[in-house]
Amino acid sequence: MIVTRRFVLGRSAALLAAAALPLIPRRARSVTTMTQGELQIDSISDGHLEFPPDFAFAAIPEAERADLLARFGIDPQATVLSPLNVTLLRQGDRVVLFDAGSGPDFMPTAGRLPDALAAVGVAPEEVTDVLFTHGHPDHLWGLLDDFDEPLFPEAALKMGAVEFDYWTDPRTLDTIGEERQSFAVGAMRRLSAVADGIERFEDGAEVMPGITAVMTPGHTPGHMSFAVGTPEQGVFVIGDFVTTQVGFARPDLGTSTDHDPQLASETRAAMLARLADEGWPVIGYHLPDGGIGRVIRDGDAFQFEGEQ
Repeated sequence: MIVTRRFVLGRSAALLAAAALPLIPRRARSVTTMTQGELQIDSISDGHLEFPPDFAFAAIPEAERADLLARFGIDPQATVLSPLNVTLLRQGDRVVLFDAGSGPDFMPTAGRLPDALAAVGVAPEEVTDVLFTHGHPDHLWGLLDDFDEPLFPEAALKMGAVEFDYWTDPRTLDTIGEERQSFAVGAMRRLSAVADGIERFEDGAEVMPGITAVMTPGHTPGHMSFAVGTPEQGVFVIGDFVTTQVGFARPDLGTSTDHDPQLASETRAAMLARLADEGWPVIGYHLPDGGIGRVIRDGDAFQFEGEQ
């Protein structure tokens, strides 16, 4: 099969969206702001994903599906909407984005990050740093503009070494599966365009002053989250290691785009326990309330409590 940059499968978009089960925001919003110490943190919208429920619920055992969805008021027949929350951090002279959004080529309901930045008074050339959680389209494809030029021309770009190596390895195209080949093609094209200028880092690295990389693998081989500051005066940028209310209640239930479902489940359980016990405010890329909230223990499970 010849795969070109225009080889973008409709089923691939729906499949990726299954990583963010039905999380319709409780309030329509494009910007949610929190202040932690000297940090100004904005959750800005790149739009949302839309996909059919058969993709969204595929990872939930059929025998449990109805009861589990009912707990969250989810209509199992409705089109699923999933928010895309890009974290913008401003401190001193640094303007930092965590992920670059979807860009113009993924889904028509996504790719709104440039407008969202304009709404908070930030021009793309003012972004000083872009830190990537992982290489899926809704996190990476906004790296380049309509003309295949870097959208953030002055920014230092940083991605975990394991993740960068996976998406730039030509063998990934042959091993990722036909329905996700467009993910590999799109990631390789974008990362190759900036390969000479992108910094790779390891688990535990202080990628910027006060920002520590935390390896949270499973959803992708080198998925990274970021601990910004402290639980008292900071925020934990989750990325996609948990993307759904179901994932909090049942960390063992992954999504159909988890690269390694067992590892993803172990990561979710361990990280949710850590975040609950340490009291971190969190931002999740696909979570409601602009993704800002806290992880609360609920017996042996967890729940997401959005900031009101």
